[in-house]
Amino acid sequence: MATLTDRLDHLLGAKTADALVDAFDIHTVEDLLRHYPHRYAAQGRELTEKDPEEGSHITIIARVVKADVVNMKSRRGQMLKVVLAAESQSVDATFFNPHKVKHAVRKGARAMFSGTVKYFRGKWSLTHPSYLILPEPAEGEDQVVSLAHVRGAGELAGMARATQESGSGVDMSIFNRELIPLYPATREIESWTLLRCVRQVFDQLDKVEDPLPRAVRDEHGFVGLDEALRMVHLPDTRDDVARAHERLRFDEAAALQLVLARRRRDVAARAAPQCPPKRDGLAAEFDRRLPFELTDGQKQVAQEISNDLAEAHPMNRLLQGEVGSGKTVVALRAMLQAVDAGYQCAMLAPTEVLAAQHAHSLREMLGPLGIAGELGAENVATKVTLLTGSMPVAARKAALLDIVSGDAGIVIGTHALIQDEVTFFNLGFVVVDEQHRFGVEQRDELRSRARDDLSPHVLVMTATPIPRTIAMTVLGDLETSALRQLPKGRAPIVSNVVAARQKPQWVARAWERIREEVVDGRQAYVVCSRIGDGENEADLRGAGKEPPETTSAVDLFDQLRNGPMRDLRLGLLHGRLPADEKDAVMRDFKAGAIDVLVCTTVVEVGVDVPNATVMVLVDADRFGVSQLHQLRGRVGRGSHQGLCILITDMNPGSPAFERLTAVAGTNDGFELAQLDLRQRREGDVLGSAQSGTATTLRLLSLLEHEDVIEAAREFARDVTDADPDLTEHPGLAALVASALDAERIEFLGRS
Repeated sequence: MATLTDRLDHLLGAKTADALVDAFDIHTVEDLLRHYPHRYAAQGRELTEKDPEEGSHITIIARVVKADVVNMKSRRGQMLKVVLAAESQSVDATFFNPHKVKHAVRKGARAMFSGTVKYFRGKWSLTHPSYLILPEPAEGEDQVVSLAHVRGAGELAGMARATQESGSGVDMSIFNRELIPLYPATREIESWTLLRCVRQVFDQLDKVEDPLPRAVRDEHGFVGLDEALRMVHLPDTRDDVARAHERLRFDEAAALQLVLARRRRDVAARAAPQCPPKRDGLAAEFDRRLPFELTDGQKQVAQEISNDLAEAHPMNRLLQGEVGSGKTVVALRAMLQAVDAGYQCAMLAPTEVLAAQHAHSLREMLGPLGIAGELGAENVATKVTLLTGSMPVAARKAALLDIVSGDAGIVIGTHALIQDEVTFFNLGFVVVDEQHRFGVEQRDELRSRARDDLSPHVLVMTATPIPRTIAMTVLGDLETSALRQLPKGRAPIVSNVVAARQKPQWVARAWERIREEVVDGRQAYVVCSRIGDGENEADLRGAGKEPPETTSAVDLFDQLRNGPMRDLRLGLLHGRLPADEKDAVMRDFKAGAIDVLVCTTVVEVGVDVPNATVMVLVDADRFGVSQLHQLRGRVGRGSHQGLCILITDMNPGSPAFERLTAVAGTNDGFELAQLDLRQRREGDVLGSAQSGTATTLRLLSLLEHEDVIEAAREFARDVTDADPDLTEHPGLAALVASALDAERIEFLGRS
């Protein structure tokens, strides 16, 4: 008998096993059985996808309602045009060898069809699909027909013939099942090939031992793993499918949470510098001089971080908060607590603009407390040092000396901080801003810069609110703190959507609105989705593609300074400008020497100009929900009302326009994060957009299964508390490797 760990070439033959490896990276019995059906064709209710994607390869069961041989229009010859009834829609199919097919594919026949989807005038069809004529459901469960009576063509007929038992004929009973499993497939390995392989494996498989303890199964009412695997592939009823999914979904969640729980324990086992708060230190003096009162949320989060820093094991905390909620001042207070204990702090920012912005902001907040070694500094003061890749040689050498000597208590920089030539005197605390821009390798690289085998405390921050289910999965090794309360006196931003094609006068009004704000002494941003300096366009045309039909920052800058804003002071900022030029533009804008900044998304995070009150986002449909929220948060940071105008060519009522309307309707970033997750789905959130590979969450939905993730999290913590290395739970260790593939676990290690 076979087990889950057996190789498939021993059970299915080398040719089939090699094809499964090439198509799906399926090597073992468990790999195959974890490749679940993605839907089921039902007797009496022949299911198909309503709107499959162009070019996708699908399998349907349908009834032929019309079959006519017609002359082809574009060339000589004839074809068979077929109309299929599948559930509540009709599907067209075309065959180019009508005289070989028409005797089988005729009106009234019930058949399985498989082919590539093509759209014409909004309707999809199948061109020359493979097919297999099926017996009627009433003809019996145990129907075996002779090979000569199998009617079909292509791989579908091959599948039926492949079920032939030693000389006794072809077993067609699979097609008489109430539910016929249909699998994610490719042109090389079609759904029916997978079904045949699954049936062959089940015929040889010993009963599967269950890795979940009986108490856990009983608590949640789960079926055993053996039963769940058999039911998901060969169900008798829809209830079988639901019960199997319930169990297998928990397996996926448990595998994720076991990985994260073990990582949390690994971090907790390391030694960290203890940084208890000092009553008369730098942090206390900073608190005494704060010109404003912290919000209740800031006080609570600050206390959580302070408590973590006092421990002898590393803090590993995520601080997420609304744009403008005051994360930076909370992080600064924490850094001062570490400085009081004799340790250095490093703050890692994703861009040079943001790093310079942070350095300026921290020095401004600290005042005389941040200029140690300079005239007018306080006795307890520290030094804030900036290190970026584009600094002049002399400034860079001075910064490196500050870091290695320990003169700099707070070091702010980009990836330049993790280069080999940077040596810290005594690193104890790392702050990572906009954590989604960095991987674990970069955080670990900074961690390794500490001395005496200590692991620095780590605080990662993001202004992109993260749905709770994402926080419990992708970032589940981090303790989470959230700031949802805006500082007192901060007015909510007003947002409006402008349909540019229908209301061109509203676009003109947007430019007038900016002029009104400038006349009142305030400033504005105009943000475009692309630079438009010619380089990207030339690259695209060289690759045979046309540049997008969107307004570029370079073009709009010229239009505005020669048109509706000719008498205003305009600046241009984008990522391809030299670093010193970018810094100069930002300095001028912050100082008020620029009225209107035309830019790309380089201002998305960290740029703080309280006098800026209006932001116009051109081609706003080109930005993601979270990105729109981030950008919008650059205005209204002072005492005046913020205004955000979202300009789009999309038509009212279109999905893109409705998305923008939803963004304009709320300033709650956490609500928008849920909207973002619903629209992008898990494939983008956990898949190729973040990891470079497709998502491997097969049944678990981060939108719909928060309760499952929470239950799995509690289970994983209980198990790893008692058995950190899972040595007493080999089945669970195997579950981690099987329910999630190796690339997924590797990605989780990087996230």
